[in-house]
Amino acid sequence: MDHVIMDSPVGRLFIGQEAGAIVYLTTKAPPEGKEGDSALLREAAGQLQEYFEGERTEFTLPLAPRGTLFQKAVWAALCKVPYGQTVSYGQLAALAGRPKAARAVGSAMAQNPIAVIQPCHRVLPASGGLGYYSMGGPANKEWLLLLERQNRLSF
Repeated sequence: MDHVIMDSPVGRLFIGQEAGAIVYLTTKAPPEGKEGDSALLREAAGQLQEYFEGERTEFTLPLAPRGTLFQKAVWAALCKVPYGQTVSYGQLAALAGRPKAARAVGSAMAQNPIAVIQPCHRVLPASGGLGYYSMGGPANKEWLLLLERQNRLSF
């Protein structure tokens, strides 16, 4: 597994690939592998840079997140939440075909291995507030949501 390190407005990011797909995007040190310089890693870093600059609203990268079948279903549904919009955990559970699994969806969000690209920052508690964000805390979540709100009207 190879990875690239990228500085971003939400901190230093580690982007990992394996077998031609992105397998993680995190602010924590990579779990394994070595620093690489593949076309896919360069493309992922470029797309993320465009996103942070407000020039990209969708990612077009091959993804292969590691997780359970339920987690993968939740993350797939998550990728359907439009740029600049938010959903509650309950709404995301319904999108994933498990309308009574809002708490389990919350657990899947906490385990999201490809944050930002699989936009877990777009999921908010129904009770209000920002909720938990595993990639740098609520300040990063708020920054990403503000970025999208400011740019969504220009697309």
